[in-house]
Amino acid sequence: MFEFGRDLRKLFAQARESEDLGWVELIGPDLLRAEALRESIDAGRVSCNRPFETEHRAAALWREHARRTGAAESLDRADRCADSLSRSATTEDQAALAAADGAAAAMLRFDLCGEPQRLDRALAILASLHRPRSRRVASILAATQARLKARTARLAGDIDSLAEAGGLMDAAVQGDAAQDLDLDLRMDHAALALETGVVRRDVRLLDQAGRSLGALVEAASPDHRPLTRARALALCGAGLSALAAVAGHEAARAQARTMFDAAAEQFTPDHSPLDWVAIQILRPGDEAQPLMLLAQAESLTQGRDLVLGAVVRERRITREVALAEAVGDLAALMTLETRLRARMPEATPLDWSADQIGMAEILLARRRLTGAATGGLGLILGEAAATARERGVDVLAERAEALLSSARA
Repeated sequence: MFEFGRDLRKLFAQARESEDLGWVELIGPDLLRAEALRESIDAGRVSCNRPFETEHRAAALWREHARRTGAAESLDRADRCADSLSRSATTEDQAALAAADGAAAAMLRFDLCGEPQRLDRALAILASLHRPRSRRVASILAATQARLKARTARLAGDIDSLAEAGGLMDAAVQGDAAQDLDLDLRMDHAALALETGVVRRDVRLLDQAGRSLGALVEAASPDHRPLTRARALALCGAGLSALAAVAGHEAARAQARTMFDAAAEQFTPDHSPLDWVAIQILRPGDEAQPLMLLAQAESLTQGRDLVLGAVVRERRITREVALAEAVGDLAALMTLETRLRARMPEATPLDWSADQIGMAEILLARRRLTGAATGGLGLILGEAAATARERGVDVLAERAEALLSSARA
């Protein structure tokens, strides 16, 4: 979003002296990667005055680059920074910060690629630590643990676990976490309150989530924190969409669409590809998304074994099937089926699950057009759901299960 000129170099010089990493939201992925690499190199120089702090910043920058692009290299570099910090730590506080970096990298890898075991390993890392001396570092650990617990509770699907995670979140939000972590913590806190409030139809939790998200949107200036603002607006839209679905409230559904539109306007797709893709697939499902938009979203995530990539892949296939069925084009359905069968042997587990759902969609469309039998549908969708659940991707599993239920109805 910025040209690398004199003003931006001055901004970087000032920002590097601050613990607040909010400025990275103003730069594109290429420049962000260059900054992360520069910090990593500086941390290894003999002349570096504060090698631990420099590598700690590098770890955060690599994570942010991975979060925005899904780059496997950046995830690996974030892991290596955390390992290096663990080896070089000389105090309990440094050991705790290194562990927090390792846990944060594992949590991000789960968010991007799935596999619940990563959350278990991260929690085990934190559980093995001695209590740090600094209240600020202790607060960072508490915040990281609360965010991890929220994810494990969500996977368990247990209301009591969600409530317990919410209590940890409440305590962590009141702590002294660093500013760069605080925004992620507050976002997760609001998301958990919103999800629990919808499931339990708890007005208090819904009000709490609404106030938290409103405060985040208000605090995140579009000129300084465009991505934080977009993420908060998208979460508002997702919450309104869920409430509209439960209550059948058309005004809430329309307001949700407005929120998603506002979120998408905060940045361009090349500035944060994964944020843009997430906004597209979170939009309310009552309106068919253009195939061209879904193809663009798929191209931004393809070949990286990402949760978002698999979800948008399934959405794109489903849209292609619907368009072919709408005009009765059996040849197009056959072409799509041939293409799916050809790539399945080399697909990653998540992409394979998305393709299995696509195959089921083709079978059902063919049945509706010709009355043909749909033998093996239960096996196809059952395996797709099981694979998605093993990777911790409930959205794909629920899609497969809902499709099977509708087919049997």
